[in-house]
Amino acid sequence: MANKDYYAVLGIKKDAKADEIKKSYRRLARKYHPDVNPNDKSAEEKFKEVQEAYDVLSDEKKRKVFDRFGYYNDNLDPDSPFSAGASSGTGTGNYDFSGFNFEPGGSGSGSSFRDIFSDLFGGAKQQQPPEPPRPLPKKGKDIEMPLALSFEESFTGLTTNITVNRSEQCSRCQGAGDTGGPVVVCPTCKGTGQVLRTGGRLQFSQSCPDCEGTGRRRQPCSLCNGKGVTPKTEQVKIRIPAGVDTGSRVRIPKKGQGGRLGAEPGDLFILTNVGKHRYFTRKGDNIYVTVPITVSEAALGTKIEVPTVEGKAQLKIPAGTESGQKFRLRERGFPSLRNPNLRGDQFVEVQIYLPRVISEETKEILRQFEKANPENPRKAMGLE
Repeated sequence: MANKDYYAVLGIKKDAKADEIKKSYRRLARKYHPDVNPNDKSAEEKFKEVQEAYDVLSDEKKRKVFDRFGYYNDNLDPDSPFSAGASSGTGTGNYDFSGFNFEPGGSGSGSSFRDIFSDLFGGAKQQQPPEPPRPLPKKGKDIEMPLALSFEESFTGLTTNITVNRSEQCSRCQGAGDTGGPVVVCPTCKGTGQVLRTGGRLQFSQSCPDCEGTGRRRQPCSLCNGKGVTPKTEQVKIRIPAGVDTGSRVRIPKKGQGGRLGAEPGDLFILTNVGKHRYFTRKGDNIYVTVPITVSEAALGTKIEVPTVEGKAQLKIPAGTESGQKFRLRERGFPSLRNPNLRGDQFVEVQIYLPRVISEETKEILRQFEKANPENPRKAMGLE
């Protein structure tokens, strides 16, 4: 209802008190209410005018705006100095601009007419794009590298040098990625603030990591090209502790990617892959090996040599040993990674080796042995 005289709509004077406004509104609302005037479009429109006029004049702030400008708008400020001289009856307004100098550099009320006009009537000043955020100190990323070890090296541990392709903080910009130059359109995202990433068959967008989604950044450092770090190839001395297994992760502190703005570098993690052994099998910190023995050694008992990772050891075979029987050599296994003072055990499984019959004399000896020892190992199963 712009440019309507709300006082005339309610039939009241401009100095009417609040109770007069309310009384006139109730009277007119009853008169033009749609329930009282069914199917009367003119009465319905009149009711809407009365409702709108009351909404403005019953509110002290809204009424003040209407009195100064001759119409009501949510964006108008009744206390603005620009409203001086406004007509309150017609809504057209007669303004006195004699106090303003429209020339560049002219004097006014501390700002140009154009700025005041924009503030009052919603005109937006042309604003510069926001400054790109300054980077914060950021720790470097970790690096993971695989390392193949022999079975023996995993048992004893290993100290060696490896070549690591890593990065370090840029010496020119100290990791900032720029040297404080002018703001330019981000070359990574072309000013959009978004970059595309591919995940399988899907493509999705995410905030540009170089400008943090602003689309703008400062002129990148010419040494690191805005990355804040420069590449470095380094020989790194690593120590692999005794007892590692396939899948163990050994941490080398501060030998990962370089940090930015004084933050620490990331760490280097060595992922070990231990090769198989010809004789030994590892389960946890324990070692398992299978050793053959002869029939007579199993029957009569003896001492034999058995292999360990550290060399040979003596093992007593008691008389009557059966094939598949296991013997334990204490603390001949792997050192524990959790507690280097503890070690696993080695388990030796013996398998009885049957002799090859190479002559008639050997056959006769076996027949005599069978006659002297008429045992039936299948008797317990009810078999002959």
